[in-house]
Amino acid sequence: MKNFLFLVFASFFLLLGCQSEPRKITKEIPIIAAPVKIVAPKKVMADAATILSKKEVPILCYHSIQNFSANASEMKKTYTVTPANFAEQMKALSDEGYQTILPNQLYEYLVHDAPLPAKPIMITFDDTREEQFSIGAAEMKKYGFKGVFFIMTVSINRPNYLSKEQIKNLSDSGHVVAAHTWDHHMVTKYTGDDWNTQLVKPKAKLEDIIGKPVTDFAYPFGLWNTAAIPEIKKSDYKMAFILSTKRDSIDPLYTIRRIIVAGQWSTPSVMKAVKSSFNKNP
Repeated sequence: MKNFLFLVFASFFLLLGCQSEPRKITKEIPIIAAPVKIVAPKKVMADAATILSKKEVPILCYHSIQNFSANASEMKKTYTVTPANFAEQMKALSDEGYQTILPNQLYEYLVHDAPLPAKPIMITFDDTREEQFSIGAAEMKKYGFKGVFFIMTVSINRPNYLSKEQIKNLSDSGHVVAAHTWDHHMVTKYTGDDWNTQLVKPKAKLEDIIGKPVTDFAYPFGLWNTAAIPEIKKSDYKMAFILSTKRDSIDPLYTIRRIIVAGQWSTPSVMKAVKSSFNKNP
C-alpha cells in the first residue's frame, strides 16, 4: 500500500514539474522586402529651335600669346594677344564676375536646360601654341578659370608647340582638351580618307594622351559646311565650334559661335564684345 501511495505522489509531482516548465518562445523572422529599383526619368533632348532660342554663352577664342612689333603683319596682330593684355583681360573678366564654364556644361544647358552661373563665359585656345600653357593657363589659374584647348595634333612635341606632357597636365588640371584636326586642313575641302585623317585619328591620339574621351571639335578658320556635320557626328563628337558666322538651323550643336580676341583690341573693347556679340539670331 505504501508503495502504491508513493508511486501516486511521485507521478503527481512529476506532472506538476512538467507543466511548470517555461514555454519556449520562437522568435519571428523578419521579412526583408526587396529593394525598390528607382528608375531616373529619361532626359528629353531639346530640339534645334529650342537650342537656337537660348541665350548664347560668350565664347572667346585665343591663338598666340606673344609680344609683337608695330611692323607685324595685320594677320599677326589679329591672331596674337600680348601677355600683358591677356593678363589684363583675365583680370577684367574676373572683376566683372564672369565664371568660366566647359563644354559639358554648355551642352547640358543647351540640350537639357541645366543651370549655368549668373555670368558664364568660355575661354578657348586654338592651334596648340606652347604659350597657351606657360602663359595662358598660368594666368587663368589666378582666378580659378578653366579653358578649352583645341589641339592640332601634327604640332604636338614640335618646338614652340605643346608637348604631350603639357597636354596631359592641362587635362589633369581640369581644363578640357579638344580636337582641331591633324594639320589645320580646311574641313570644306575634305574628300575620301581626309575625314579619318582629320577627325578620327586626332581624336584617338588625344584620348590616348589624356586618358579621357574627347568630345568637342573646332573647325580650322571657323569654316564649315553641312556636308561636314554628319562626318563629325559619326566621329563621335558632341559639339563643334565655329567663329562668328551664322549657325546651322538643323544642327546648332555643331555650329557653336565664338569670337577671336584680336591683338589690336583694348581690354574695354574685349569686354564690350563679350556683351554685344552673343545676342544674334540664328
